[in-house]
Amino acid sequence: MARVEKSNIQSILDFIIEETPSELTGFDSIQYMVNLLFELSSDQRELMKRHVEGYLEMMDKVEASDIDMGGDGCVGKVWYRVHGTKKVSDKSDTYTLDESNVLILSVLSDTQMENLIINKSVDLSYALSIDRDRRFRCTVYFDLENLGMNMRKINNEIRPFAGLNLHPEVAKHLSLKYLKYGLTLVTGITGSGKSTTLDTIIDANNRSVRGHIVIIASPIELVHKPMKCIVRHREVGSDVASFRDGIVQAMRQDPDIVVIGELRDNVAIKNALEVTDSGHKVFSTLHTASAMESIDRIIGETPLNEQERVRIRLADVLTCVISQKLVNTIEGTRVLAKEVLVATPPVRAAIRNGNVAEIYQMLNEGGQHGMHTLEQDLVRLVRQRIISPEEALNQANNKTRIKQLLK
Repeated sequence: MARVEKSNIQSILDFIIEETPSELTGFDSIQYMVNLLFELSSDQRELMKRHVEGYLEMMDKVEASDIDMGGDGCVGKVWYRVHGTKKVSDKSDTYTLDESNVLILSVLSDTQMENLIINKSVDLSYALSIDRDRRFRCTVYFDLENLGMNMRKINNEIRPFAGLNLHPEVAKHLSLKYLKYGLTLVTGITGSGKSTTLDTIIDANNRSVRGHIVIIASPIELVHKPMKCIVRHREVGSDVASFRDGIVQAMRQDPDIVVIGELRDNVAIKNALEVTDSGHKVFSTLHTASAMESIDRIIGETPLNEQERVRIRLADVLTCVISQKLVNTIEGTRVLAKEVLVATPPVRAAIRNGNVAEIYQMLNEGGQHGMHTLEQDLVRLVRQRIISPEEALNQANNKTRIKQLLK
């Protein structure tokens, strides 16, 4: 389908902007635009949406992972992230702040626009009109009284499990076939590939074991087609009101595996531990950079008077932590580097006794169980001439240790 040029929608943009009273600013102006958009015909809204989708369709060609637009920060342009670097699209038109506001609103449904007004931000999954299999994780938010938007491309091609290069013992911990219960965490900073790794693990179970998988996420990213498993996808905000409700309801849905998109707060952590306590296999993510930080985060997020109980419960149910980063290669692409913790009896004892600092040494010496530190994995990539020593040093959590290993 031909791209809808800005000139094709300029009259619609002008109508919305001119009809919005000039004395209105910020939130009030956006709310008025929302009401005007409600009155547009479906064809008019579709034209504006198709204009935005033109930029989404170009992402594969330029190898972009993310797109940003709107607000003062984008200076009237559309930006891509290509191999980790943000830059202005050379195909971008120039937009006023109000034009960007209208275009961003045009990709939202009526309910999503209402949620944006209520919550000042909205997260959603977005599918291209011409190809529903091409999907994006989208967030729209206020930025100095205007709207900003980021969309991240969801890779529909699931990477093979073997590509994670995990030790056989670790692979067993991740498989429902070998372990029917326990909590596995995939952690890392934003953009580290957590969702991709988690989808690979889900897919491996879906292909190999008969069961029931319930995925609760905000938003739902990759949609898994049922193979040996029933797979339920529940998007927070559209299919279920909250993570808490989704987790509680999952207990009544006879699941074998419960996937919680992110442990965002104390309530989600508490509910995840309860699901795991009841004998289910649970996978989730955290925005942490290492296995030890992940353990500290879970305990630290809970009230002081509950931390001892959470510490003991975590020691009982934790099975594995994979903490990862995407690091720059010598060839200019990115490659996965990871730290892997398996909850062996000594690791469980360290958690239970509050001696989390001891775990780093266990990671260093736990190769027979499939464990290793991020620094050990970075050195492996250096020795394979995939990344430079400088990049390894830059990405390491423990700078002193990486210098010792690189000697």
